[in-house]
Amino acid sequence: MNWQNSASKLCSAAAVMLLTVALTTGCNDQGSTGASGSSVSSSPVSAAEPGTVPPSSDALAAPSKPATAPTPSKSAKPATPATPSKPTQSSSAAGGGTGSTAGNTAGNTAGNATGSAAPKGGWVPVNQAAWKQALDVYRKVAPKKVPAGIVRVPEFHTDCSMSNRAADDPIVLPGLPGASHMHTFFGPKVNATTTPAKLLASPTTCNAPGDHSAYWVPQLLRDGKPVPMKNFRVYYGSRLKDPSTVVPFPPGLVMVTGDAKRQVATPKGASGQFWCAGSAEIGRSADGNWPVCAKGGNLIRQVTFEDCWDGKHIDSPDHKSHMGPATNGKCSGKYPVAVPNISLMVGYNSLGGNGLKLSSGMASSMHGDFMNAWKPEKLGALVKVCINADAKCGITPGWG
Repeated sequence: MNWQNSASKLCSAAAVMLLTVALTTGCNDQGSTGASGSSVSSSPVSAAEPGTVPPSSDALAAPSKPATAPTPSKSAKPATPATPSKPTQSSSAAGGGTGSTAGNTAGNTAGNATGSAAPKGGWVPVNQAAWKQALDVYRKVAPKKVPAGIVRVPEFHTDCSMSNRAADDPIVLPGLPGASHMHTFFGPKVNATTTPAKLLASPTTCNAPGDHSAYWVPQLLRDGKPVPMKNFRVYYGSRLKDPSTVVPFPPGLVMVTGDAKRQVATPKGASGQFWCAGSAEIGRSADGNWPVCAKGGNLIRQVTFEDCWDGKHIDSPDHKSHMGPATNGKCSGKYPVAVPNISLMVGYNSLGGNGLKLSSGMASSMHGDFMNAWKPEKLGALVKVCINADAKCGITPGWG
């Protein structure tokens, strides 16, 4: 009897042990699978950042009808969308190159020190209705007979004084105050949020009636301090064989010329350098990059933009690619629309020499920015009467 009781207890204990092992094994196996039995990944999936693709040549054509998406199965459980990763900004800016460079001065804001960069740009299409309206205004302007003795050069100009200085660039770094190297602005006051519409509603320092455009260049420094301006004139002209083909800029056009990242020597005789106006060059700075002007003159730099436009965009990712050069004296191919050629004549109250530096770096980094805010009727008249007629004007369309 005692033997039977002991055997019964032993069997019961063995059964409990076997059941415990089975339950433990089952729980461990289930912990490594999801509800469907497949492995659960612990790595989150990030959505890819979309790239910027320039439009094709037939960008104005009607878009094709989108394909119909397949109807999801009613039994399928929708997946939880992944959270897109935050896009990162590059360490340097496009176009005018207003990202931080070795040439940035201590006077620049913290945006430079932290490597603030431009948001990714894109192709901005022209407002076709506004462009057509501006062309209609231009075409209604009656040409004037050019009097004898007028210089036959397709040209007019506007003179501006400095409006402000700021470490802003509303073309390359829009909406990012203090993120640029220092610029000197002409026309209306400019900041990081400036737009053509705001310029049109602002007072200007330019004397050509109807010109509310903004122009800017990097600040010139001597031993870290701003060099005062002497004068600033903008010539509007044409380098084409037939200036009668030129039409006004489209409303809101912006563009950049030059390269703030170009840091190379500019010895005497090199292209794209500062020079002396009103007197002779009598020497060079110790580094050879800056002229020394005789008394009575001043340091000056000319900054020239392209003659031709693609006819489709008022801006591009690098703020240059929607503009281009003429071919054999004519706008054609990718850039079929002839527009006024702009030259900034930037004069400084300085004789040049040692200690000079641009806020963007060496003399070779000189560049210019333009944001069009002309009143269409004023620009249209100047283009028709002066440029189209191959006649030199002043700030108004005529010679009175």
